[in-house]
Amino acid sequence: MSFAKYPSLKGRVVFITGGGSGIGAAMVEAFTAQGASVAFVDILEAESRVLAEGLGKRGAPPLFLPCDLMDTAALRAAIAEVGKRIGPIGVLINNAANDTRQDVDDVSEADWDRAMGLNLNHQFFAAQAVRPHMREIGGGSIVNFSSIAWMAGGARMTAYATAKAGIIGLTNSLAREFGPDNIRVNAIAPGAVITERQRRLWISESDLKNIVARQCLNRVLLADEIARAALFLASADSAMISKQCMIVDGGLR
Repeated sequence: MSFAKYPSLKGRVVFITGGGSGIGAAMVEAFTAQGASVAFVDILEAESRVLAEGLGKRGAPPLFLPCDLMDTAALRAAIAEVGKRIGPIGVLINNAANDTRQDVDDVSEADWDRAMGLNLNHQFFAAQAVRPHMREIGGGSIVNFSSIAWMAGGARMTAYATAKAGIIGLTNSLAREFGPDNIRVNAIAPGAVITERQRRLWISESDLKNIVARQCLNRVLLADEIARAALFLASADSAMISKQCMIVDGGLR
């Protein structure tokens, strides 16, 4: 099956957080295939370098910068470096997250703060840092990543779900703030995307069968399908779409 090509993404500078594995890696690959100038950050250095080198064999390699998103100064420095090395950022994909499970009684103050840092805080500071880049080029697109976890009330995911709900408030507010600069801000709320990490940590074969059976579309939801939604929201084809949350869950919720 073939999918859409977006001419408006060719040559566009795209910055992706958490691009070394899972959904993030699928987006690095998808935007690179569109001819975009892709930069991505992650703490997973070995996996990220393998990804960048592999994509470089097919064309222009994406730029990988190691970065711990809990360090806001490092995130700002990475965004500034991308601007210097490949140009002003026109698309920001705020993807990085961590969906660690914990019983409510076991969540400490440090655990809570870490969940907010890993899932919410960096999305705001990345958006703040790319705004001057997008102003410089006359506009841009920011795609924040939420989750259906906050809508469905996922068990053992209270801190994560709270952060992901906050991302919708963040998206709505930034869309209003950034609109006069022709910067669009939207969110994607994925469903049960079956990545290698999900299979390794959380989802058994029995769990997977149950999830697929509960979806309206009875097949496994993969990272590539989330990436294709991000391509659309990043492209000029969605030029009048802002302050929206696109749910991509196969009809699970």
